[in-house]
Amino acid sequence: MTIRRGIPPLLIGLTLLVSACTQDETPKAQIGEVRRAPVSEVVEAPGTVGARATAILRSPAAGTVAKLYVRDGDTVDKGEILARISSPQAKDQLDQARRAERQASRPVRLGGAAPAPSIRLAGPNLTAPLDREVARGFARARAAAGKIQDRRVRAQLLAAVAAAETQHRAQRAALDQITQSLTRSVNQTLSQVSGQIGTGLGGLAASMSSLQAASRSQARAAVKVAGATVKGLTIKAPFDGVVTLGGPSGGGASGLGSLLGQLPAGLSGQAGAAVRASGGGAAAAGSAGAIAAGVPVAAGDAIATVTDVSRLTLSADVDETDVLLITRGVKAEAELDAVSGATYRAKVAGVGVTPKEGTTGGVSYPVRLTLGEGVYDDGGQAPPPKPGMSAVVRLTVRESPDAVAVPAASVVTSGRDTVVWVVRADGTAERRVVKLGAQGDALVEVARGLTPGERVVVKGADTVRQDQKLT
Repeated sequence: MTIRRGIPPLLIGLTLLVSACTQDETPKAQIGEVRRAPVSEVVEAPGTVGARATAILRSPAAGTVAKLYVRDGDTVDKGEILARISSPQAKDQLDQARRAERQASRPVRLGGAAPAPSIRLAGPNLTAPLDREVARGFARARAAAGKIQDRRVRAQLLAAVAAAETQHRAQRAALDQITQSLTRSVNQTLSQVSGQIGTGLGGLAASMSSLQAASRSQARAAVKVAGATVKGLTIKAPFDGVVTLGGPSGGGASGLGSLLGQLPAGLSGQAGAAVRASGGGAAAAGSAGAIAAGVPVAAGDAIATVTDVSRLTLSADVDETDVLLITRGVKAEAELDAVSGATYRAKVAGVGVTPKEGTTGGVSYPVRLTLGEGVYDDGGQAPPPKPGMSAVVRLTVRESPDAVAVPAASVVTSGRDTVVWVVRADGTAERRVVKLGAQGDALVEVARGLTPGERVVVKGADTVRQDQKLT
């Protein structure tokens, strides 16, 4: 449970009197006077020192440590190169991705567009020779008829030739009309068929274009991922901080790397980059092995950890019974196990809403605090702590500098009521229901129900009864 602590008991002018006893008897109740005094209500909770930010930098691909530029404890700047990883596999995957992108960028053609086919059943090239032969035949017939001496017979023959020529022209015109109509019908049919073929080819061309566009997108994405993997082989500091080679010790480090190494080509680099980008949670298992030049690493193995200690924080676990009293800006103090006799200033920066189950069955909530400088009891400056150190955090949740105060032992609970036994002028006990304010360890504030100067039972209040003679 969270421990509540208050300021040390202050002298509030309590006059202790003995009642309901003889000179030889042990006092059953002690009586004091209500006075004004400062009262502070403090919630105590376990805490841990944390850094402003922590990032675990991991290898994006399998390879070897080509070169290390830093050592444990070095202070680095943002963007500074910490290590280089040699990974021929990652570079080969980038080359393959680029070749695939070039192949996907080549246009796919189904052939040039051809004009719609058409036919002509009869035309000048086909009918001109026949027309000339027919014309020559009629000319010979007229010439032969013109040689006949008999005028009447000659006239009849010429009339017959003219009639035959007229009939031929009529038949020729009818044939041309039929041929033209048939040509139009055939060409219309061919146009419809060719249109359907063209529509099919157009749909096929659109489908091929869509497939090619998707292939190009995938190829570009593969190049981007492979390029990021190769770029990530140069490990750089994401922010200013202190570097530690490798990652946090703990199980699962090599297991993560081996699992990533078993993924298909291309996916291991993506997964390694994703793990590396997840940065600095303590939950992320680091590489337990030593990091040095020439050491082989798997995808996802921790190469270095960068911790920003420019601003330290505190993380406290506050019990559910007290967390509603804590708000942003509440002042606190912290005592560190590693720095005996020193107190560090702190202030609440935020209260979490995700519960954490405690070992005793209850739950607690995370409270984040900013951590200030520390001083020793003699006034000397305390050293800055390191991330991960444990602390006891005392949060001042309520403070009343001029409260109507009574000792905490004088307050008893009766059902839903909070009760104080007041001593009347005639020396008898009166049950008085009060409302409390700030509740310290030694003193409590009475917000309503008492006035300064009144006498109350300050010890043995749980044995007092109404109208009992006390003095």
